[in-house]
Amino acid sequence: MADKDTCSSASSCSRESCEGCPSKNGEKTSFLEELNASSSIKKVIGVVSGKGGVGKSFVTASLASAMHKAGYKVGIMDADITGPSIPKMFGVHGMAVGTDEGILPMESKDGIKLMSINLLMEDEEAPVIWRGPVIAGAVKQFWTDVCWGELDYLFVDMPPGTGDVPLTVFQSLPIDGVVIVTSPQELVQMIVKKAYNMADMMHVPVLGIVENFSYLACPDCGKKLRVFGESHVDEVAGELNIPVFAKLPIEPDKAAAADAGAFYETDHSLFAGAVEVLRL
Repeated sequence: MADKDTCSSASSCSRESCEGCPSKNGEKTSFLEELNASSSIKKVIGVVSGKGGVGKSFVTASLASAMHKAGYKVGIMDADITGPSIPKMFGVHGMAVGTDEGILPMESKDGIKLMSINLLMEDEEAPVIWRGPVIAGAVKQFWTDVCWGELDYLFVDMPPGTGDVPLTVFQSLPIDGVVIVTSPQELVQMIVKKAYNMADMMHVPVLGIVENFSYLACPDCGKKLRVFGESHVDEVAGELNIPVFAKLPIEPDKAAAADAGAFYETDHSLFAGAVEVLRL
């Protein structure tokens, strides 16, 4: 039987399924898709989480905005097909148009290029009720069929967990590194390690961790209130030897800006450390 360490289907590998598989003879098969001919992207950064509800899209939008304000050409691929939120955060609505070269991404008011399933649907509130292979195919098309133009960074907002679509992104796109998003509950260690171990299995470096909902600053005295408990992110980051990019407070003003489609107007100074690490 093939060495499962080199087999992309190791989790479901069997003697029968290995027959005819290139990995059986020690060959490594590449599943990378070809980038659209009208695109040139220097770095692809995935934003991942081991579970949902930690504000991954918020962090993706913040990282993209911080890098854009630092002078880089930036795009966001919203790969969370069944829960797309990136366009609304930037006030982008309507349908993207296509040319002979491919689909043209839409842009936020400050010039960040965006592609999301919501920009390909007549009704952005209609549910996307697709099975895994169809969703994975849509993500691939965001890479092969979208004319991104020249970008320094493409941030990929991945769906939560370690399932089919994150696996497709890792295998189909040349991910240069990932940022893990988490929150300060006790189970953070297990959740972060799931995301870290998946990236490690796919040979993708983890660039850093962002802890969201870290605290709420009292509007009267400024005291940090640990609404979701004490932070454990430093412990797990130290154990995995990766930096903590930021510990983000709960900020109602930013949530309101995202709901109003004006996220690009918010301050992203807390991501200064991440910008330094991600700089080309």
